[in-house]
Amino acid sequence: MTPQERAAWFAATAAAMVMALAGYDASTFNSIQGFETFINHFKEPGDDAIQPNILGGINTAYHVGAIVSGLLISPTISKKFGRKIPIQIGTSIVLISVMIQTFAPNIVCFIAGRVLMGLGKGISMNNGPTYIAEIAPAKIRGIMLSLWQLWYTIGAFIVYWAAYGAQRTTLDMGIWQWRIPLFVQIPIPVFIIVSIFFCPESPRWLVENDRVEDARSALTRVRNDQIDEEVADIVTAVAYEKSTTKHWDKWWAPYWTLVREPSLLRRTLVVIFINVGQQISGSSSLNAYTTLIYKSVFKSTETIALINALSGTCSIIFTLSCTLLVDRVGRRCILMVGAAGMCISLLVVAILGMKVPESADGTRPYGMGVAVAAMFFLFIFFYKPSWGATVWVYTSEIFSTDVRAHGVAIGAQSQSVASTILNQFFPTFLKNCGFYTFFFFVGVNALLLVGVFFFLPETKGVPLEEIDVLFGSVSHREKGEDVLEGKMKTDNLEGESTIVHHNGFTSNFYNPYSLLLSQRSPTGSDLENSLHRLESRSTSGE
Repeated sequence: MTPQERAAWFAATAAAMVMALAGYDASTFNSIQGFETFINHFKEPGDDAIQPNILGGINTAYHVGAIVSGLLISPTISKKFGRKIPIQIGTSIVLISVMIQTFAPNIVCFIAGRVLMGLGKGISMNNGPTYIAEIAPAKIRGIMLSLWQLWYTIGAFIVYWAAYGAQRTTLDMGIWQWRIPLFVQIPIPVFIIVSIFFCPESPRWLVENDRVEDARSALTRVRNDQIDEEVADIVTAVAYEKSTTKHWDKWWAPYWTLVREPSLLRRTLVVIFINVGQQISGSSSLNAYTTLIYKSVFKSTETIALINALSGTCSIIFTLSCTLLVDRVGRRCILMVGAAGMCISLLVVAILGMKVPESADGTRPYGMGVAVAAMFFLFIFFYKPSWGATVWVYTSEIFSTDVRAHGVAIGAQSQSVASTILNQFFPTFLKNCGFYTFFFFVGVNALLLVGVFFFLPETKGVPLEEIDVLFGSVSHREKGEDVLEGKMKTDNLEGESTIVHHNGFTSNFYNPYSLLLSQRSPTGSDLENSLHRLESRSTSGE
């Protein structure tokens, strides 16, 4: 592996570790809600347990914070400061929220920490996959983006085993039994904040902000060859995008563009479909409430903790299959096979619940518990590489640079909205309907399979600058050449600071191109050739 390849993998890994915090956090709550010390610390006086609506509220609080920051704050910060700084800001907020939750004296303070956790995650999680998509080579973009979900499972793995250890200990830990699993995650945000500092900024964001030379330097750190060709593609694509976004003087303008422009509207609807589908497929509820489900079939909390820990371990292995397959078999195939497998596994769970009666004390036979756990493991086997990892891959790659941060924000917060609504009511739904609840998820997964088949084009191996064509739009790279040609006809690459309007577009954007031309290498480059070709077309009047 070359130094450039190592740098690319390091940058992708540092950004993907943001998702370890999400996996850790979601799985922490699933684990600690089974601890008697946690229940006794936060339950209302006179109650035997924390009420279902309070459990739902703890989950909802996180998603409210994530929705607000993800849609309103994160895109603005990302547009102004790039991808790296928002990751560091969001992760710093997460660090503070962990301390608040760990030492919360009451449920109100704990929920406040959850809101702050959501605010931090909303900022960092929007920018993580965007950053990876923009620095990854097209041929392995899917593999690098699959790191996003892989680190989610690693975060869950750590907390599940930490919780299992806390469950098995013979020491009288008191409230530290649930505080330690929360506190153990502290090194993760610290590492992210420090490591992301040494990574290059997104070259596409740099070009968008008229820093072409900086973009070339950033690509030089993570590419072995064809650097100038990629810079040329980015430059031409961004030139066209700038010519169409000159009136974006309001924070909501990019969102309006995502709705107004037919090709972008199609992509936005696809992203909402797959991200909402990810959450209502059953994954969100299982991730948050398997402990609650297992309590109806297993009497030992230690057994439940062990099953959760084994689930976290297997999740890592299952997610790795996406890394191996996503750039070989493609996104569509993985998503459809995953939806089919998830549908079948949850159908078996629903049938078991329908056929196996409850005992007098409201529990089910131990054998049914084993069968249900096996089906949940099968669900994870299909979910992790498909609707877990591949959804993030697809969401992060189908938008053009000018709206990518906002498109990813919509996708991420679609997850938050869907998860908020579902998880708020799932405990009550499960209490009233029991295992019949899973028939709902069976229907959802069947619809997801059909939706992918009819509405999602394949993006495997397609450069980011050519994704637009798949969704019925023009090639931003080719249209960008026309925009640059119009500029060159006016100024003939003389380096003036202002360019006369081309279809209403005025900018000093192209000055770095002249700088690059003045710094030709003896053998020439793809970027120089591209610009000289445009120059010759403009001077000849073509």
